[in-house]
Amino acid sequence: MKKLGLLIAGGIAAMVLVSNLGPIVGLAVSAAILYFVFKLFLKAESTMAKIGYGIIGFIALMATASNFPAILGLAAAYVLYLVYKKWNDSSTNVIEEDNDPFANFEKQWAELNRN
Repeated sequence: MKKLGLLIAGGIAAMVLVSNLGPIVGLAVSAAILYFVFKLFLKAESTMAKIGYGIIGFIALMATASNFPAILGLAAAYVLYLVYKKWNDSSTNVIEEDNDPFANFEKQWAELNRN
């Protein structure tokens, strides 16, 4: 039953991720342009260059903001990663008993000291 829930959640997350691949690429490209324009803006010495880089930076910022649905795609990618991690988790509720006599002694000694 748990695997069925993981399969459904993974399928939905995969569909959301695939449907948002375009905005994710657009967000990455526009954010990279914005980063490089900001670096050039800080290095520019003339006022005209700063105005030009400011205009280009504003356009890149608007392009970045228009790709906001990519955040949903990134969240879906994270959910897909969590589903993958849980799917391959082999230690689901397995409690191993320690047969070491010294470990058992330590547990019993701690219980005696509590009382």
